[in-house]
Amino acid sequence: MADMDAVFKAYDIRGIYPTGVDEDLAWKVGNATAQFLRTHLSGYDRGQASANRLVVGRDMRTHSEPLAASLIEGIVASGAGCVDIGMVDTPMIYFAVNHLGTCGGIQVTASHNPPEYNGFKISGQKARPIGENTGLKEIKHIASKARRSQPLDTPPPIQKMDLWKAYGQHVRQFLKLPRPLKVVVDASNGMAGKMIPAIFGDTDLEIIPLNFEITGSFVHPPNPLVEANLQMTKDAVVEHAADFGVCFDGDADRCMFVDESGRAIGCDLMTALLARHFLRTNPGATVVYDLRSSRVVPEEILAAGGVPRRERVGHAFMKKALADAHGVFGGELSGHFYFRDNFNADSGAIVFAVACSVIAAGATPLGERIAPLNRYAASGEINFQVADKAAVMNELVETFSDAKIDRLDGITLEYEDWWCNVRPSNTEPLLRLNLEAATEEQMRGKLKKIESILGKPVAH
Repeated sequence: MADMDAVFKAYDIRGIYPTGVDEDLAWKVGNATAQFLRTHLSGYDRGQASANRLVVGRDMRTHSEPLAASLIEGIVASGAGCVDIGMVDTPMIYFAVNHLGTCGGIQVTASHNPPEYNGFKISGQKARPIGENTGLKEIKHIASKARRSQPLDTPPPIQKMDLWKAYGQHVRQFLKLPRPLKVVVDASNGMAGKMIPAIFGDTDLEIIPLNFEITGSFVHPPNPLVEANLQMTKDAVVEHAADFGVCFDGDADRCMFVDESGRAIGCDLMTALLARHFLRTNPGATVVYDLRSSRVVPEEILAAGGVPRRERVGHAFMKKALADAHGVFGGELSGHFYFRDNFNADSGAIVFAVACSVIAAGATPLGERIAPLNRYAASGEINFQVADKAAVMNELVETFSDAKIDRLDGITLEYEDWWCNVRPSNTEPLLRLNLEAATEEQMRGKLKKIESILGKPVAH
């Protein structure tokens, strides 16, 4: 029997199959989620037939299909209907919830985790994220009391639906190609291996495919934020003289970009580049970025006539900030990119389409466009194992008391020529550091001083 305290995280449900996540848990999660989402509809929406349904999708892991089947059983046992959209990328769930007008959706996935992991990402009405502070605690409580029951005498309907055509039309609205491009795409043996051919197969993109085979195992870990996992993409871009390369994570909601020379591009620099694209057609609009991002991001947003909005890390906060500000676009250092015209949700498919459009619109290679944005020296995210996180963060504040300090997410220390953010992990005894300075030498010096307080970095 699964330990719910161990598998319910801040933003999703995740654990090793079958010891942490199993079919029994899937049934309870489905049942509890359906109960929660249906009771939180407005009176008007509750009267809509479509709102009494949930969408369910799954990724390519070998245990995702049986978990999805049990999840659907639990949903139907609660009295809710279900639309099974099959094996899809996670952002397709966000599309389906809005396209069909359901009360929410669940994707069976463990994203970038190794193959022995699985889990559930839950979305509410209009694909609003369901996390610890927006319903996941309540769902956990309901699930802990739930007991598998016999099917209802007249169970609600389970529909199987293929939404790839409608989803493809939605994503391709963001693709404008004045000239053909050659692009390396590493699907990481994940859902991009199905999504890319289905959506971009008949366009003017020449796709060089890597790891498109969906086997339930991975040639390299499906986490593009780890530099080593980008090596195949880098090598293929150079070998094929491609315009650029992209590497997706397991459920294809995140990706990392590689320029024509095989150099990885920080996602904050991609946010800065793409912000200009959106602000050309939406002058004065807000662009949201997470507080780990380079100072380049707000500088470029302001230079393009936009309004920069700094936000704490996490898709729940980014989506809400984009909606609250009526913003047009947002980007996180983690490779999540958010779009007003995608229900304020993130999408790997859409950021790929936008990047292709931006690169095809000019003759300048991607690397040359990024070069002027690479004007500061960044440490990247570094983890430190710390037993008493609060005490260490207080020590940082005391040591750097002359800094401009804010506590939006952890602690940010800001000086004219350098800054850093230290934030605690939600799930591990870790502090995560991001530091940026005017020069590489200064960055190294400040990093050494911070490390004297935080201790020795831990391996990724």
